[in-house]
Amino acid sequence: MTGLDPAVLIALAAIGLVGGIGITAIGPGGVLATIALFALTDLTAPEVAGTAIVTHIGTGMLATAAYVRSGQLRERHTRRDGLVLAATAVAGAPLGVVLNLVIPGRLFGLLLAVLVLAVAALVWLRERHDGNSDRSTHEPRRHPRRWVVATIGTTVAAASGIVGVGGPMLTVPLLVVLGVPVLSALAAAQAQSIVIATVGSLGYLATGAIDWHLAALVGIPELLGVLLGWTIARRIPTRPLKYALVTTLVASAPYLALTG
Repeated sequence: MTGLDPAVLIALAAIGLVGGIGITAIGPGGVLATIALFALTDLTAPEVAGTAIVTHIGTGMLATAAYVRSGQLRERHTRRDGLVLAATAVAGAPLGVVLNLVIPGRLFGLLLAVLVLAVAALVWLRERHDGNSDRSTHEPRRHPRRWVVATIGTTVAAASGIVGVGGPMLTVPLLVVLGVPVLSALAAAQAQSIVIATVGSLGYLATGAIDWHLAALVGIPELLGVLLGWTIARRIPTRPLKYALVTTLVASAPYLALTG
């Protein structure tokens, strides 16, 4: 963190706060921390991923506790999905860490850009899916089979381990498209995020790829954002947040690809 301009430090903290709101309000918020660390600092690709992913241990634990309190993680299907996602993350996250350590540094920005565009597309599809569901509110919601959830869990955990994000950014839109209620998808993905962040952090810690000062600078505001996002998700329409996130992700993708 030495040598960074005060304006950059303020920007990192502010982005951490906004990212935390996104984590519990709409799911794909944690990626903002990775984007900020990549764009605003001179950290290497492993350091970006390691510093970003360690912040998601606290956010995942706090968000999980919040959704236990609000009741979503006490529901049978949601609890089942959360356990499957968390179990498969044990295998997926280390694979992502290993891949990050072997890919060329120039390729990291391109991979992050592709992932960012994929998240933007999923959020957009999820919003359209939610709109169609509103027109047919009497249709019963279906929950995906365990093998489908396991496949999502392993794939998302590997992708998350590569770029240093939590599970909600990809898991939530995928589960919603498959018919899982939004709050249930958010709740299940938080449990997954704890495992991804913990296992991934251990992998990056072993290689010395975590900047603890920057992790605290981003992670502490992120925790506050998680609480704000949980409140927003339960009480306020989140459509404007989704559109703002999609716009931000699409706009940042070219920069990430070219900078890498």
